[in-house]
Amino acid sequence: MPTVDFQQAILAGIPEQLPEPVTYDTSVNHAPRRKDILSDEEKKLALKNALRYFPEHFHSELAPEFLEELNTYGRIYMYRFRPKYEMKARPIAEYPHQSRQAAAIMLMITNNLDPAVAQHPHELITYGGNGAVFQNWAQYLLTMQYLATMTDDQTLVLYSGHPMGLFPSSPDAPRVVVTNGMVIPNYSSPDHWERFNALGVSQYGQMTAGSFMYIGPQGIVHGTTITVMNALRRLEAQTGSKGRLFVTAGLGGMSGAQPKAANIAGCVSVTAEVNPKAIETRHKQGWVDEVAEDLDLLVKRVRTAVDNSETVSIAFKGNVVDVWERFAEEDIPVNIGSDQTSLHNPWAGGYYPAGLSFEESNRLMSSDPELFKEKVRDSLKRQVKAINKLSSKGMYFFDYGNAFLLESSRAGADILNEKGDFKYPSYVQDIMGPLCFDYGFGPFRWVCTSGKHEDLAKTDRIAAEVMEGLLRDAPVEISQQISDNLHWIREAEANQLVVGSQARILYADAEGRMRIAEAFNQAVKDGAISAPVVLGRDHHDVSGTDSPYRETSNIYDGSRFTADMAVQNVIGDAFRGATWVSLHNGGGVGWGEVMNGGFGMVLDGSEEASKRVSKMLFWDVNNGISRRSWARNEGAMFAAKRAMEVESGLKITMPRLADEKMIEEVFYKAKTSTSKDVK
Repeated sequence: MPTVDFQQAILAGIPEQLPEPVTYDTSVNHAPRRKDILSDEEKKLALKNALRYFPEHFHSELAPEFLEELNTYGRIYMYRFRPKYEMKARPIAEYPHQSRQAAAIMLMITNNLDPAVAQHPHELITYGGNGAVFQNWAQYLLTMQYLATMTDDQTLVLYSGHPMGLFPSSPDAPRVVVTNGMVIPNYSSPDHWERFNALGVSQYGQMTAGSFMYIGPQGIVHGTTITVMNALRRLEAQTGSKGRLFVTAGLGGMSGAQPKAANIAGCVSVTAEVNPKAIETRHKQGWVDEVAEDLDLLVKRVRTAVDNSETVSIAFKGNVVDVWERFAEEDIPVNIGSDQTSLHNPWAGGYYPAGLSFEESNRLMSSDPELFKEKVRDSLKRQVKAINKLSSKGMYFFDYGNAFLLESSRAGADILNEKGDFKYPSYVQDIMGPLCFDYGFGPFRWVCTSGKHEDLAKTDRIAAEVMEGLLRDAPVEISQQISDNLHWIREAEANQLVVGSQARILYADAEGRMRIAEAFNQAVKDGAISAPVVLGRDHHDVSGTDSPYRETSNIYDGSRFTADMAVQNVIGDAFRGATWVSLHNGGGVGWGEVMNGGFGMVLDGSEEASKRVSKMLFWDVNNGISRRSWARNEGAMFAAKRAMEVESGLKITMPRLADEKMIEEVFYKAKTSTSKDVK
């Protein structure tokens, strides 16, 4: 489609004439049918809610069509209104706009919905089975029209994908403020999400889907590499560094990063996946080396790969429970194990039970949801039993933040120890929390809006130069992190990480992020980079997310179930100059289980952008460090003191450390005294 036609389509918004109905495209990976959860009266309400986007004279034709969608798929997606142009990130200049910042946001939205990037693109779902950019195509059309026509004196407000409207503000305010799933806490169960989403009034934005900051599987591959690499380091004293095996599951959106990360870490990996389309996509993209469909052949291939100390990633087309049980039966020495199925969404396509085909599961989850739940629970029990057997022989198993431990415990699996805690740690507890988050290191990312690969290569070089400078003067506490991240960015080009937009991710602390961002802005100003650069991060970071079973699982002062940090993060980013901000209920571990916030910032080479970015990034990281320091996390206390030395205006409340022995003595004396009084 010519650029001018694309621009006219964006500016048209909701079309004045009804487009022709479209046929259901079976070549695309579609979301599973959601369960029929609405009453007849609620379905009437859902229809009225959907029709309010359109002129009244369209209603009689659209109403039966939308009702059919609701009855067939469990949602009203408005397939008829899906744009005819190719959905992808275009160079920023091709988007119609009055605000360059708004044009950058349009680029990010279209990238999130690119079929090469999105998990279920026609249902506007980017990853995780239910992580949505919008609830329906009318919301997309109207939002893009608003972005194309807004000025820098306006702010667009989005309520769970719905564009509430453009409001007067100022150039200093965010261009877009996003909220997703902000429901009253007592109405935050999975069934509540199903009902509200079916009604068209709320959505699950995941972490970076509903905030337009998803950059394909690269978005998690760096963190996964750090996790796998450090998990293997834990075992090197016993096993050495050769012939190591990593077993896991999931090749969808974020989980698709696992085989690539394992290759970078230099081990053999087996990743099970039940969805053939997901395997085909990752294999075509080069994110997995080989595909196996037969368990006997898989066992033989794995033994050979381990014996020869190969670095190879193998996708198994089938259920991971079968892999775990067979490997336990064959006594295959698995070194590290995890799971990255979407268990935050176990009843609606996030986890497929053993004993059923992919197609059978998809039918059962809507036709008999209670039986499907029973089979999921049975499958989790079997999976945990096999994992326990391999763990007893030396395997290091960790929860990769997908609610595997939580849902397994709810299923009645043998996953708890004698104290009632999980037998296995979250990867944040053992690795990412103490090594990265407490010191301020997290998933900083950027997108080159020119769409030119040469611009991305320039940003890689700039970031590497900054990291080299930081490494020279780094204290010993963070030198390993900087060294690992420097190695990552130097190898980024060779590892072919780009899917969709010309984007990169790099773990860095506040100082690293600020210096890299300032260098990018200067390069845009000088013309060395040909168009603005969009900064952002995964919400899975130092201070963006309050998640008791993942991001804040290494907070031990009793505050891990509070969400002040994530909310304060978004508020602080907004008034310090972020281009857009987002706050979500849900993400990664499930609706009602986590609160997470994110941002996007456009670096256009201006002096104003330079001023904003340093203030915002400094807060964005140190907000989390201060909370982690107050929880008495040793690394965070170090980082907090270091941050205050750098910035005289920063005053963090530091904890006074009580003597553990004294506490025990006081407690013992009090109990002894009470016991005597009772006698």
